[in-house]
Amino acid sequence: MKERKNIRLRNYDYSSDGLYFITICTKNRENHFGEIAAVDTVGIVGTSHVMSQRSQQMVLNEIGKIADEYLNDIPQHFSHVEMDEFIIMPNHVHCILVLDKSLVGVGVGVGTRHVVSQHHVVSQPTQYNQFSKPITGSVSVIIQQYKSSVKRWCNKNGHEYFQWQSRFHDHVIRDGESYERIKNYIINNPSHWNDDSLKTKTEINEL
Repeated sequence: MKERKNIRLRNYDYSSDGLYFITICTKNRENHFGEIAAVDTVGIVGTSHVMSQRSQQMVLNEIGKIADEYLNDIPQHFSHVEMDEFIIMPNHVHCILVLDKSLVGVGVGVGTRHVVSQHHVVSQPTQYNQFSKPITGSVSVIIQQYKSSVKRWCNKNGHEYFQWQSRFHDHVIRDGESYERIKNYIINNPSHWNDDSLKTKTEINEL
């Protein structure tokens, strides 16, 4: 039996304060969350000119709306976590998690997509978890509970076929430049769907 590759940094403490770029995929990258649709957007240029253009946007289905809602609710269950930029795509989720233990007991606002203060994105000293086991409040625990919550809802609401990929991908954001690049990548993800490496088979539908 082929050994599965461990995509966590073995000796990194994923409960330490900092920013984490997370990607979670559906099993076999199946499109369970909705579709990318080409829509007309209208903008005003100057004082008298109206410009119409086509853009690609994510249209969430029922499961996608739950995935979005539950992602937005993470700070209600983990008081040391804030959600920064995130998006639900047809077959995966991208988000930036902010872990900050100073938030505990402060009453964190839910669903605020804000510019994170610079102290969160400076290089964090590496801390060690000897046996790489899940730590309470760590990124692994947060994501596993999120995935389980979405799966439970699906099982109770006629979507038993829905499955997550067993693992998820994370990246520790260590500086402001990386933060801005990743944030822009998340925001523009629908527009780049045709070239997305996570895309399988889908069509661009028109609304």
